[in-house]
Amino acid sequence: MLDIADELHRWVQQGREFAVATVVAVGGSAPRQPGAALAVDGEGTAIGSVSGGCVEGAVYELCRESLQDGRTVLESFGYSDEDAFAVGLTCGGTIDILVTPVRGGVYPAALAAVVSGEAAALARVVSGPGDLLGRAILVRPDGSYEGGLGRRPELDRTAAAEARALLDAGRTGTVEIGEEGSRCGQPLTLLVESSVPAPRMIVFGAVDFASALVRVGKFLGYHVTVCDARPVFATRVRFPEADEIVVEWPHRYLESTEVDHRTVLCVLTHDARFDVPLIRAALRLPVAYIGAMGSRRTHEDRNRRLREAGATERELARLRSPIGLDLGGRTPEETALSIGAEIVADRRGGSGVSLTGARTPIHHESPRAPASRTGSVARPARA
Repeated sequence: MLDIADELHRWVQQGREFAVATVVAVGGSAPRQPGAALAVDGEGTAIGSVSGGCVEGAVYELCRESLQDGRTVLESFGYSDEDAFAVGLTCGGTIDILVTPVRGGVYPAALAAVVSGEAAALARVVSGPGDLLGRAILVRPDGSYEGGLGRRPELDRTAAAEARALLDAGRTGTVEIGEEGSRCGQPLTLLVESSVPAPRMIVFGAVDFASALVRVGKFLGYHVTVCDARPVFATRVRFPEADEIVVEWPHRYLESTEVDHRTVLCVLTHDARFDVPLIRAALRLPVAYIGAMGSRRTHEDRNRRLREAGATERELARLRSPIGLDLGGRTPEETALSIGAEIVADRRGGSGVSLTGARTPIHHESPRAPASRTGSVARPARA
């Protein structure tokens, strides 16, 4: 539900009661992953999605019923071979959906934390003893927590520790613990939704291609910085959609700024004066993606210069150059699209080939955190 936190926070501030349906487990091919949510308020207004349209109508009615009777319910939806027109997923997968009326508890605090840009994790019981179903706890990065799952403090402490581990990795997923805490008692499953600040995209080189890439980066959910040593080019007028514009030598800025395992670096300068010291520094950092623009001749020359600067073959293997997927594009917008596509494929484990005629999975499991408010699935959920 944290992926629609902005709208839900407004509902809380307006005093509106609502119910939230959250995907807590998927099987086979499913359009949305655990954490995806649809919410319905007392007037029947709906936001979000749990299936891309397949079962939205049925889930909407479940939310209306939950608001009326105050019950938390767990419902499964799947494709029916006997009746292809029954409520289910036409893609052939299955999803389990938890429907919870939101009336106080830790939910308002969780939504407020997400909207304010704080890192936080919301852990909810999605499978286990009926009296615990839907109970939630809000966990902060320092391990402190609000709310409780009930019964005994050991259960809350264990849940908070498990949730903090996923929050540290910026991931959303499920964990199984015992109802008494640790591994003791009847097993129960927690869905942990992690909300972390947007990942960074740093675009080096204030060129025409950079302007288009900034728009693509923002569309993909990145906090985008443009860096160039030339003040005449690195201006707000040229890059109105960038979150930050930095006038500095690229390698100096990279050495002074904060990056993490979700950060993507796009080098568009294709000038050895900037590229070599910048990429040499980048290859030493634990970032998600490093791409550099240039022709194949430029790529070969750049690699030679990088080797002379001390880069190893293992480090050079991390460099995506020439940057982007082969889409045949020529314009800045088409080039930016190819770069964005390569970043997504790298993050999600995609092959980059056309799905037409392919036998590869449409949706991939990947250990990398996604470029969105909520992180990637840590492991398949079971309910």
